[in-house]
Amino acid sequence: MSFLLPKLNSKKEVDQAIKSTAEKVLVLRFGRDEDPVCLQLDDILSKTSPDLSKMAAIYLVDVDQTPVYTHYFDISYIPSTVFFFNGQHMKVDYGSPDHTKFVGSFKTKQDFIDLIEVIYRGAMRGKLIVQSPIDPKNIPKYDLLYQDI
Repeated sequence: MSFLLPKLNSKKEVDQAIKSTAEKVLVLRFGRDEDPVCLQLDDILSKTSPDLSKMAAIYLVDVDQTPVYTHYFDISYIPSTVFFFNGQHMKVDYGSPDHTKFVGSFKTKQDFIDLIEVIYRGAMRGKLIVQSPIDPKNIPKYDLLYQDI
């Protein structure tokens, strides 16, 4: 399903998407097209994209083609999903140590829709961090790895 969503293939394209997406949540899925978990997430993203078109713009970003952002967002697990609103990085408290990105696939389409709605409403009120509406049982667990410290 990843062929149904637009792809950003360079740092310049990612920069342009961040700068030009106005009054919508920008969703950047970092991963690889051939990864099975990325494909599962892409299926959810592509099925919800038409319903969220007034609230969100969804793009796929290949981690191998954008190493600057892969390093900047510390993407060590794929897929990782990062959110922006009007050029501002939106953080979400998932009950995990990392609020900068969602790691893994969403369990249901409704989880993703609910998250976008909460981010959108919070961003419209000027918030830069929002509380996740997703049931903690549906959030993948992982350990943060700190390298070169």
